Amino acid sequence: MTPPPPGRAAPSAPRTRVLSPPARSRLLLRLLLPLWAAAASAQGHPRSGPRISAVWKGRAGQDRVDFGQAEPHTVLFHEPGSSSVWVGGRGKVYLFDFPEGKNASVRTVNIGSTKGSCLDRQDCDNYITLLERRSEGLLVCGTNARRPSCWKLVNGTVVVPLGEMRGYAPFSPDENSLVLFEGDEVYSTIRKQEYNGKIPRFRRIRGESELYTSDTVMQNPQFIKATIVHQDQAYDDKIYYFFREDNPDKNPEAPLNISRVAQLCRGDQGGESSLSVSKWNTFLKAMLVCSDAATNKNFNRLQDVFLLPDPNGQWRDTRVYGVFSNPWNYSAVCVYSLGDIDKVFRTSSLKGYHMSLPNPRPGKCLPDQQPIPTETFQVADSHPEVAQRVEPMGPLKTPLFHSKYHYQKVAVHRMQASHGETFHVLYLTTDRGTIHKVVESGEREHNLAFNIMEIQPFRRAAAIQAMSLDADRRKLYVSSQWEVSQVPLDLCEVYGGGCHGCLMSRDPYCGWDQDHCVSIYSSQRSVLQSINPVEPHKECPNPKPDEAPLQKVSLAQNSRYYLSCPMESRHATYSWRHEENVEQSCEPGHQSPNCILFIENLTARQYGHYRCEAQEGSYLREAQHWELLPEDRALAEQLMGRARALAASIWLGILPTLALSLLVH
Repeated sequence: MTPPPPGRAAPSAPRTRVLSPPARSRLLLRLLLPLWAAAASAQGHPRSGPRISAVWKGRAGQDRVDFGQAEPHTVLFHEPGSSSVWVGGRGKVYLFDFPEGKNASVRTVNIGSTKGSCLDRQDCDNYITLLERRSEGLLVCGTNARRPSCWKLVNGTVVVPLGEMRGYAPFSPDENSLVLFEGDEVYSTIRKQEYNGKIPRFRRIRGESELYTSDTVMQNPQFIKATIVHQDQAYDDKIYYFFREDNPDKNPEAPLNISRVAQLCRGDQGGESSLSVSKWNTFLKAMLVCSDAATNKNFNRLQDVFLLPDPNGQWRDTRVYGVFSNPWNYSAVCVYSLGDIDKVFRTSSLKGYHMSLPNPRPGKCLPDQQPIPTETFQVADSHPEVAQRVEPMGPLKTPLFHSKYHYQKVAVHRMQASHGETFHVLYLTTDRGTIHKVVESGEREHNLAFNIMEIQPFRRAAAIQAMSLDADRRKLYVSSQWEVSQVPLDLCEVYGGGCHGCLMSRDPYCGWDQDHCVSIYSSQRSVLQSINPVEPHKECPNPKPDEAPLQKVSLAQNSRYYLSCPMESRHATYSWRHEENVEQSCEPGHQSPNCILFIENLTARQYGHYRCEAQEGSYLREAQHWELLPEDRALAEQLMGRARALAASIWLGILPTLALSLLVH
């Protein structure tokens, strides 16, 4: 049952103590000020935000585990299909286990620093920055008191020291670092020397030959993601890495950062000359564009990248989801294809280079491990950027969506609804420690994005440090400095409002079955799901949603009062109606959790029925129904009710005597 709104009276108490007018005013002011302040701060497009906000409580003891102490820097490792999550912290590795239907557990393996003396506490610690499964066990690497080292963890308990391993872990946990494994090859962006070699480079630190990028091809890069793409011919396999760098254009109106994708040939053997023999000879970079011409908004700062492979194994159709931000911390998600990226590098001219390109052209991979000719290297090294820019997929070349929220990380799940349609569901972390669940539907040319919900994954609000999506178990694993949570992808129990509320969520994981909103994976039968993204509620058996239960409250004339209606959907317009008149309206994007109707001075004509209605497109439901009664009428109704109860009890008392006398006669 919905609790009564805060105010002068409650439905269960027709007569209550009346606060003095000054006391009532102070109480109302304290209650309403935070709501008005939140509403005043609302900005951005109202429907780009989440439709509902869900505080996910989880199953007691099964879905959340604390570290037992603060862990300011964590790294998370999870293998799809496993119930285990490894987390590297300060001087230890945590193994969390989330068995299905049982309580979660945690055990720790201590891996402290091996250095005897250090300058300060941060220098003394061993911050674990890398966890990676290798054939012989789990590879663990950490800062080790500014002497980066690695260990091998066998059977989850035995720690085997591997000694110093430069390039596998940074000197400080705050450094931007990226390590990529492919078979026996290892690629890294971590500097090998602490006090020289401060210019960031992308290196091959283990493989056929050690290579690094030229110091002039990137300007203070911040590396985001790296991947290896196996193409049609093995010699053509590429390394793509995504980064942002300082803009060389220092015009005050120019953006501070430029977002990039770079390519390297995996089989690159270096060059022929002494200047190129140890350098990548196939490096090229391209600008990633993420802008909306309709609103004149540009998003230049790349935050995170997620690659979603094509289900049919076509590497060109791999989707690249990029999260971008602008100087105002608004965010956008742009989607690219690896095929488009590959085409730009293969066909574009070089920016600022106006002569005919040498043969082979810069960036071309050569078969049979042939070295790149010196002329080709020199042209690419002096003009590393291609002229053509990489634009998002779709005919309009615009973001999938943009939002006033500041997104930091992204993971994407490709799933199939019960009626067979494929959806891409995005999980985006915010700077407020929450997760937005956004569903992308439609074909390649006409994609639509809908922000389903905001999830609060932790008991204690904190920034999300790491996130991993397990498509096999349909779980999302997230860590903060305090805890690790296992969040199910199919959170269907949070949707209220019966069948209409379930389908209006547009959650492809959920459907209506036997009077419940259930996961499509838990139901044995085909569940009711809507394929109509505009009017999904019309698929329900009942044409209209249930009416809200009537609640009554008695009030003295000339008193102050307010009615509160919870705004469950942030995409709906909520209106308070008195009889047929709209007294208060709260539009989508209203940041208060409630739509409040404030009655300053209750007059005789203001008694009666008040209904809060939520309008979302063609979907209209009654969220609240209150009747305000004069105190004398409420008292009369109460006395009449008692009289009826008394008459009924008297009648029941004499009924046996009357029946007996009739039988005697």
